[in-house]
Amino acid sequence: MADQLSVDDDELKHFMKLLNKSSGSLKGLRKALGDATVTGLGTEDLDSACEDFQLDWKRGTEQIGEQTENLAEIIGQSRDSYREVDKALEAALEKGKHRKGGSGR
Repeated sequence: MADQLSVDDDELKHFMKLLNKSSGSLKGLRKALGDATVTGLGTEDLDSACEDFQLDWKRGTEQIGEQTENLAEIIGQSRDSYREVDKALEAALEKGKHRKGGSGR
């Protein structure tokens, strides 16, 4: 069964690392934009529109960052669960093999 179903642990670790890196990049971007001022760019309407955009961008990137972190955590939990099930299945198959006289059939 293990030959038919497998999970590439290294690939999952790499994916989780990329997700966490992306989240960190978004935090850096939010900080850089948060330090930028939007007043004095032009008309009052333009300043207001820029401020609204900055607030929307901040909220949106915060949500994306949170969801990215959550996804990385879920992937890690899934990987751990898969390991547990795989070990339990292997032990059960080995136990069944010994009960049937070692042939496994």
